[in-house]
Order: sequence, then structure tokens, then C-alpha cells
Amino acid sequence: MEAAKFLVNGEWCGSEVTRPVVNPFTNKVVGEVCQASRPDIDRAIVAAVQAFAKTRRLSSYDRATALLFIAREIGKEKERLARLITAETGKPIMFSRIEVDRCVYTFQTASEEARRIEGTILPLDVAPHSDNRIGLVKRFPLGPIAAITPFNFPLNLAAHKIGPALAAGNTVVLKPSSSAPLIALALADIIQKSGLPDGTINVVPCLGGESDQLIVDERVKLLSFTGSPSVGWGMKERAGKKRVVLELGGNAGVIVDKDADLDYALQRIVMGAYGNAGQSCIAVQRIFVHHSLFASFVDRFVGLSAAQPTGDPEDDRTVVGPMITEKAAQKVEEWIGEAVAGGAKLLCGGKRRGAVMEPTVITDVRAEMKVCANEVFAPVATVEPFAEFKQAIGMVNNSLYGLQAGVFTNSMSNVWHAFEELEVGGVIVNDAPTYRMDHMPYGGVKDSGFGREGVRYAIEEMTELKLLGLNILP
Repeated sequence: MEAAKFLVNGEWCGSEVTRPVVNPFTNKVVGEVCQASRPDIDRAIVAAVQAFAKTRRLSSYDRATALLFIAREIGKEKERLARLITAETGKPIMFSRIEVDRCVYTFQTASEEARRIEGTILPLDVAPHSDNRIGLVKRFPLGPIAAITPFNFPLNLAAHKIGPALAAGNTVVLKPSSSAPLIALALADIIQKSGLPDGTINVVPCLGGESDQLIVDERVKLLSFTGSPSVGWGMKERAGKKRVVLELGGNAGVIVDKDADLDYALQRIVMGAYGNAGQSCIAVQRIFVHHSLFASFVDRFVGLSAAQPTGDPEDDRTVVGPMITEKAAQKVEEWIGEAVAGGAKLLCGGKRRGAVMEPTVITDVRAEMKVCANEVFAPVATVEPFAEFKQAIGMVNNSLYGLQAGVFTNSMSNVWHAFEELEVGGVIVNDAPTYRMDHMPYGGVKDSGFGREGVRYAIEEMTELKLLGLNILP
């Protein structure tokens, strides 16, 4: 098969070095991708710098129109793009289709936000020596933005970096996941047809070490990274003076209070734990259930977990497909074994077939066990009882991470207490922490990173405030 080329300055570029893209369920090669070299990445940065001289001057109308074109074209290509996501990552096709729909919404929202990037009027005549003065505050685009994206949402997470950047008038150099570059190149092809200047979007598939230039180069004004904490914090140390936005994952906790609607909570928690094989930064990992409901919850949750359709991601019914690699599944299998050896009780699952991990429920865990303390990023959930709501809050907070948490309760007092006390970037009430709408602020605290995505909030990260101080002479 012919290797897919990468995009630099409006030109599709080949290279002698290629890398296969392997379907994790079938282990078959689904494509070859040309790999960008360091000189290619330098050319991409130069192209982004040069294009910025044009994009920064585009009208709100032109930016909004281009983004709406991109959204519509993605919608037209929904099934092809969804199939490509599934082929690359093993994501069950039902979730790949949802991801394409979300990507359309993300670019639609970016189009709308491009029309309403507002400034402020600031009174300066607040002191006797400052009569007849007024300030105007306006947002200006930063410049070239480096975006580094993971495999688990390879289309929509790219959109969350590209959409706000283009809405604000910036340019982008995207380094997609090595496991899922084809969908990023397909997205770039659509963007390239939108009429934006060449060099506005550049996509450079490469190995991690090659992309270091995007991190250290001073011509890049912002680095937006989604991935593991160890990699992300290391990037921040090397990023110099540029802005950095990090979304580094989590081990999301969910609380089921004594007055929760148990039927609904079970339905949402099961999907939050096992959808896309748990490969989401906000997948349900730690479940805390009021002791009065614990026995009933566990019995039903184990039954629902074991019944989840597992295996072939091309099957419309599949919920739990393969993990991204067999190596990733082997690591999780080892963590489960360590927990059981340390006294935890395996209630269901725990077995692996290639890259496919069974939906797994564990109880009697300790907070320091890897299945609790680390981001498991797999279809694995732990479940423990609590006596008082404040105790449950402490159990969720007993983590290095703080991305999102879920709370099932009908007590407004407990809702507010959770909002005030949970050490997370988002508290989701009466739903799993896996819930996300693409316009809401999304990001975390502690080892989950800092900065916010969600189109309007990302635009704030990707723009600079500038003041015009006017002295209105009489």
C-alpha cells in the first residue's frame, strides 16, 4: 500500500521512513504513514510562522466561515471517518461514530466563538490625575501553536486544539499519536480545503523524540498536550517561556449516595467504566457506594459488567473493544494480579485475550494499589463502601489526580458540599465523571494538569490580552 503523506505548508510530503498503523484487534496493518524528520518539523514551524502573518488579520467572518465549512465536511464524511478511527485504534464503531459527531459539534462551536471573541471597556478615570481616560482591552492571537494528541480520541481531541486555535487566528503544527495518525491526516485534508492560508495547519507524524523541537522552539507560542503525566510534566520543564496547557489524565472517582437512583446510577457507571475499554481520562475507575446500598450495587454491577458485549470493534453491539496494544493490556493484567496478591478480591473479569481485557471489578482494595493510585486506562473498576458522605469526599480526594468526579445524590446539601470540597476540575452530578460536552471547561488539578479546554476556554489560553489606554484630550 502507498504510504500516507504528511502536510507542511499546504504540500503533502513523503519520506523514506514510514511507520505501519496496526489494528489492535486483528493485528493487521491498516496503513503506512510517512514520518516527518527534524528538518520537516522545522519547515512546519516556519510555515506556521509565515501563515500567522495572514491568519492574524483574517476577519471574524472569514474564520467562522472556514470553521463551519470544516464542520460540515466532517459531517458529510461521518461513516468513513468513524471506520478509520476504529481501524486505527480498535475503538468500537458505536463510539467512533459518536466521536465524529462530537468533532462536528466542536468545530461548529469554534465557528460560533470566532464571531464573539470580545474585549472590554475599562474606566481609567478612577483617580483625580486620570480624568478623560478610558481603556480598551482586546484579545489577540498568540501565534503558532504546537498540538500533541493521544490515540483514545484521535479526531475530537485534535479538534479541541485546532478549532479554538483557528477561531482565534492562530496557526497549528499537530503531532498526532503514532498509533492513530491516519485520522489526523484525514482531518488535515478537510481543513486544507477550507480556504485558510497554506501553513495554517501542518501535521507531522513522527516518533516522540523527533517532536521535541515543537516543545523547545521559541517560535512556537503555546504547547497544548494531552497524554501521560510523566511525559507532560517533562515537556513543561523544557518548554521555556511559551505557554503550556496540559491534560494529563486521572483515575476518576464516583460517589453513589444513599438516596441515589440506583437503576440510573448503575446504567451510567457501567458505560462510564467500560465504554471504549475504559481508555478515557475520565473513565470510571474508583466507585464509592453508601454502605446501605453496597451489597445490592455490587451484585448488580458485577452482573452488568460481565454482560457487556466485548470483542470485535466492527460489531455495532460491542462496548468493550481491544486496548490500544497487547502490551498495554498485559500491564493492566499485571496490576490486577498484584492487587489480588495483596489482598484485593476479584469479583469478575481479570482475564485477557490478546489486547482485549475483560470488564473487571475489584473490591477490598487499598488506596496505594496501582489499580487505585494510578490511571489504569482500561475496563477495570474498583468498588468500596462508605458510611458518611464526607468520608466519600475524602476517599475521592485521596489521589494524585483531580480531573472530574461523579456524584449520584438527590441531596442539594451534598451536591454543594461536593462542589466545594472535591479536588477536581469538574463535578458531575447524577452522572458518571465520564460525561463531557465539548463547550464546557475541561481540565484538572494536581497531576491531572492545568489550563482548560472547551472551545471558549481554550481560546482564552490561546490569546493575549492587550490594553489600549486612551487619553481623550479636551
